[in-house]
Amino acid sequence: MLLGFDIGGTKCAVILGAEANGTKPEIITKKGIPTSGTPAEMIRHLFSAADELLEQHDHSRDSLDGIGISCGGPLSSKRGMILSPPNLPGWDNIPIVDIVQKHFGVRTTLQNDANACAVAEWKYGAGVGYDNVVFLTFGTGMGAGLILDGKLYSGTTDLAGEVGHMRLTETGPAGFGKAGSFEGYCSGGGIAQLAQLKAREQLQMGKNVSFCPTHKDLPRLTAKLVAEAAKQGDPVAIEVYKTCGFYLGRGIAVLIDLINPQVIILGSIYGRSKELMEPVMLEVIRREALEASSADCSIVAAGLGEAIGDYAALSLAVMAAQGRQQAEASK
Repeated sequence: MLLGFDIGGTKCAVILGAEANGTKPEIITKKGIPTSGTPAEMIRHLFSAADELLEQHDHSRDSLDGIGISCGGPLSSKRGMILSPPNLPGWDNIPIVDIVQKHFGVRTTLQNDANACAVAEWKYGAGVGYDNVVFLTFGTGMGAGLILDGKLYSGTTDLAGEVGHMRLTETGPAGFGKAGSFEGYCSGGGIAQLAQLKAREQLQMGKNVSFCPTHKDLPRLTAKLVAEAAKQGDPVAIEVYKTCGFYLGRGIAVLIDLINPQVIILGSIYGRSKELMEPVMLEVIRREALEASSADCSIVAAGLGEAIGDYAALSLAVMAAQGRQQAEASK
């Protein structure tokens, strides 16, 4: 049996799964938990949910082969510590791997969510069969997981792949604490900022904006709301997503030139709104990336879809189980 913990800023999930002979793990059941309270309180809630799921399916802690923890960074996978993620206030220097291993008595693997998703897509999704893979989260934020020469690359201090911090323009929507950054243009928060800017311009000129009737509606704008309006033909919403697509293409062109990957996989927002961004994105890549590199690089939506977070945590549990087996075999 496999156990996965997906720790996020607004919600967490506990996933019980099973290995499936080399194919993607089977998700047996899961339970969502709102992220609230202190780290100690949240960890107790996660453990309680895990024990509950095990009991419901007639399993004990002894039946677990490995545990995986996917969490927003920064963190240290080598030391098994969560290191003050901006979306998890109070989670400062939490030795989560030691805490989990002491509670369950099972080998545990920790990775940031982008790396965990990259591993899941590489093993079981759109990255199967490739050795050089870039996964872009493109959700609440923008981060990357890198599979290079058939191995997960996390960098010297687990900070490889923080592409959201790349500045694409001197000014612009802010993301990752930087105006004009990749995350500022290409994330849920960034799209909301772009929508607020363009909607405000139209409202100030006395023009109608279907998804934002008044200035009071500006703070309520979300990437989802704007996407729905764009799909219904709202010109302002369409322009928002074209702008996002333009800078998505610019950021990807840099990654193609720098890494020369075989495939770039995009999660969350791209999978839901691909048609709104893809034409502009591809045109920018065609103009800006090295032709020899871009010709051999596919750009696709995540193959695991909305379940990618669950498979990400379970893929780390598989890694933990394999590490346990190797350790036992070497004794």
